Amino acid sequence: MVFQLTPKYIFLLLIAAGVVLEVIGDIFIKKWTIESKSILLFIGIAIYLAGSAFWVVSLKYGFLSKAISVFTILNLVLIVLAGVFMFKEDLSLINKIGIGFGIISILLIEA
Repeated sequence: MVFQLTPKYIFLLLIAAGVVLEVIGDIFIKKWTIESKSILLFIGIAIYLAGSAFWVVSLKYGFLSKAISVFTILNLVLIVLAGVFMFKEDLSLINKIGIGFGIISILLIEA
């Protein structure tokens, strides 16, 4: 059986690429706030804009309401994980529950 890229898979791939790039951009921008190296800010903004471009193209393959919901929640989950693992930020129990609900909402939106 040959795997075929349907509009739904293209949509999800574009959203995933956009989210990953925006998270990487956010990480560079956070590092800029810590280290005050201007190059980190410029790299972060450039990567962030590239991620936004993927999100924009994803709109050709899905509804705006679905795209922004999945993009925002997935971005939130990955940014929180980056904050916890890279910058040693703490999460409260209620934060962890909220992240869990975010993951559940993505599953429900895509069902």
